[in-house]
Amino acid sequence: MRNWSLKILAIPALALLSACAGSGSGSISGDIPAGNDPEVGGISEVPNPSAEMAAKSGKPLSRLQRGHEVYMLKCGECHEYMLPKEVDILDWEDAMPKMIRHAGLASSDEQAVLDYVIGVKAL
Repeated sequence: MRNWSLKILAIPALALLSACAGSGSGSISGDIPAGNDPEVGGISEVPNPSAEMAAKSGKPLSRLQRGHEVYMLKCGECHEYMLPKEVDILDWEDAMPKMIRHAGLASSDEQAVLDYVIGVKAL
């Protein structure tokens, strides 16, 4: 009788777990799809790094991608997001070291976020 009750409990639990597992297709990129914004993910005020952004800013695409990732995952933990296009680069250069240390991030992440902001402004 005991085995029967375990099976009854196990079926809903497995259904719940499989619903949380997702489809398994595609990869997770960290992009945040929203509203009528670009189909590739992201939000228009915080564009995804692109080859065009790298070319116009003179920064490597891989560093822009890391800066975008850090910006999206970390910057909103302590304060509201500051949109890259709306902030003066000199203000960012002044404030970034303190924020990066406070967040416990590496100085390379500081440079990557700054390069990302420069890349957004270059578009």
